[in-house]
Amino acid sequence: MIDAVATDSSSTSGNDKQRRTRRTRMTGAERRQQLLEIGRTLFAAKGFEGTSVEEIAAKAGVSKPVVYEHFGGKEGLYAVVVDREMRRLLDMVTGSLTAGHPRELCEQAAFALLDYIEEYTDGFRILVRDSPIPQSTGSFASLISDIATQVEDILGREFKSRGFDPKLAPLYAQALVGMVALTGQWWLDVRRPKKAEVAAHLVNLAWHGLDGLEPKPRLIGHRKA
Repeated sequence: MIDAVATDSSSTSGNDKQRRTRRTRMTGAERRQQLLEIGRTLFAAKGFEGTSVEEIAAKAGVSKPVVYEHFGGKEGLYAVVVDREMRRLLDMVTGSLTAGHPRELCEQAAFALLDYIEEYTDGFRILVRDSPIPQSTGSFASLISDIATQVEDILGREFKSRGFDPKLAPLYAQALVGMVALTGQWWLDVRRPKKAEVAAHLVNLAWHGLDGLEPKPRLIGHRKA
């Protein structure tokens, strides 16, 4: 009788474990999201080369074949992480360009990038690294180019209304966006001064530079060509 009770208890315990396993088992979508988050953290901390499939799988508590099943390997996981971060940053910047006054547009764009760096630091660390994958879905340079295209349209309208050549808008858009992006890379680690102060100084340089823009800029040095 005692053996029977012990057996029943063991059986009940086993059933409880099975029920807990079923409750905690992830769906395919949940597992994919978990692997993306783990990969994002590891790629930001160690880079692509320093991260292994074994480590990703161990962090997720799964076997290596699970990672291959979802992404085909480390390269596939990295490409998805980069693509998601690029779309997130692009959406944040382009979605911020809502004000009517050009100076406020400059402020919004600067804040959007700095907000992204502050809220998605790991993502920005991944983006600013050169992609080690020849067939990568994108790069930080291409992302900056996409953002500059959005700014280009705004500058083109402003140039036309002020009598400047709108064909030069792409050049100025690249210069302005590049200035903000490089400052963002520097601010990523130093985090000084505060975000609002960084944005104010960026706009100070950009706006007063644009405000005093010469329709036909001239060179004053010995090189004229």
